[in-house]
Amino acid sequence: MSEAMARAVTGFGGAISVRDGHVEISDSRGLESAAMDGLVWSAVFGNDDERDAARAVLWELGQAVGVRPASIHDLYLARGRGECGGFTVPAINIRMMAYDTARAVFRAAKAIDAGAIIIEIARSEIAYTDQRPAEYVAVMIGAALREGYRQPLFIQGDHCQVNPKKYAADAEAEVGEVKKLIAEEVAAGFYNIDVDTSTLVDLSFPTLDEQQRTNYERAAEITRFIRGKEPKGVTVSVGGEIGEVGHKNSTVEELHAFMQGYNRTLAASGGGAGLSKISVQTGTSHGGVVLPDGSIAEVNLDLEALEALSTSARNDYGMGGAVQHGASTLPADAFGNFPRIETAEIHLATNFQNIVWDHPKLPAELKARAYEWLTTNAAGERGANDSDEQFIYKTRKKAIGPFKREMWSLAPEIRQEIGQSLESTFAFLFAQLQVGGTAALVAKHITAPAIRYGALATVGVLAEDDPDAGE
Repeated sequence: MSEAMARAVTGFGGAISVRDGHVEISDSRGLESAAMDGLVWSAVFGNDDERDAARAVLWELGQAVGVRPASIHDLYLARGRGECGGFTVPAINIRMMAYDTARAVFRAAKAIDAGAIIIEIARSEIAYTDQRPAEYVAVMIGAALREGYRQPLFIQGDHCQVNPKKYAADAEAEVGEVKKLIAEEVAAGFYNIDVDTSTLVDLSFPTLDEQQRTNYERAAEITRFIRGKEPKGVTVSVGGEIGEVGHKNSTVEELHAFMQGYNRTLAASGGGAGLSKISVQTGTSHGGVVLPDGSIAEVNLDLEALEALSTSARNDYGMGGAVQHGASTLPADAFGNFPRIETAEIHLATNFQNIVWDHPKLPAELKARAYEWLTTNAAGERGANDSDEQFIYKTRKKAIGPFKREMWSLAPEIRQEIGQSLESTFAFLFAQLQVGGTAALVAKHITAPAIRYGALATVGVLAEDDPDAGE
């Protein structure tokens, strides 16, 4: 590996060298040069040896300069104790043109000294964007290094979700697949995991405890599994979920039923650190509701319920607060509400994908081929009454993986203009969410231990893809 790593850094012209598997940086300016672009490309598209060596180099470079995967757990618990607040952490799902999109995130964050930023990918997105966890971590580290962002990276497994149909057919097998995915994610450097067993809530039962029981029992079980996979010095931030996004709005009473049952179950199974946050449903849906003309329906967001849920999460259970999913397609004037009512975290995904697909600089020919691919390969997802616009909007995420290399290979000037549009959007959101200056809070509350690449766990069996789970 050491020889392959040495070959991987030849493009840096001596600014970076490798000795016995350790990287040595003689000129840090090399990290922000075009040589980083080539290293990240190799980490994604190189042959097996090139890919593995590039990923090892990127990890070790990040360790050397402080761009280390980290858990946001302690910051959220500090918020639960009332030691900080007034901001909402954006959790950004990076699907398309991952390197360019992540660079835009880090440019916007660096400009305002923001450290409380999460970058994430859901179980479903891993499948349809063709980004396994080890690749995703490498790309995120490379993007941060390229932009001179020198903060811990909060990389999150979003919606590690149990598929209800598969669970009904074979419960243990489906939970086992989620555990395999989590093992792969934690081994790669995902130290923030959203456990989504909310799909198992059964509203047909008469009491809230019965409705939430399978949800909280499985969430506690998976939490214990995660605790057994943590590297030394890391307490993974684990989130639970009480209401599936796009369905019935959550209530404080449901939160109590879930948390009391979860804490009771976790204690009975040996205890350990519990949840740092709780995801709730207050009126949004993933990707928004698409109207026949392709526009997005107005969302009736219940801010009063969200505030009550977040307050209870902090005051009654010591968590950082409530998490709002499906927020990226909300109107621009809605985002300032989240820090005002002390929402801990919001998840943002679809709008960034939309910016790329709808960008005037995206070649029309490439877009047309991608949409034509959808008419053949995603035809089974077309609703009986879907207009063409509705069908394309709902399914175009499925073309991201098949057209990934072409998107990454666009001319530099095209990628730059798309990146600038993304950066402007991130800058607006970060300002609205009041995360400017949160690098100081991260420095105060977060410790990101040094972990050598060779110490990362080896995962032999990967989880099955599930393009229908989560986002």
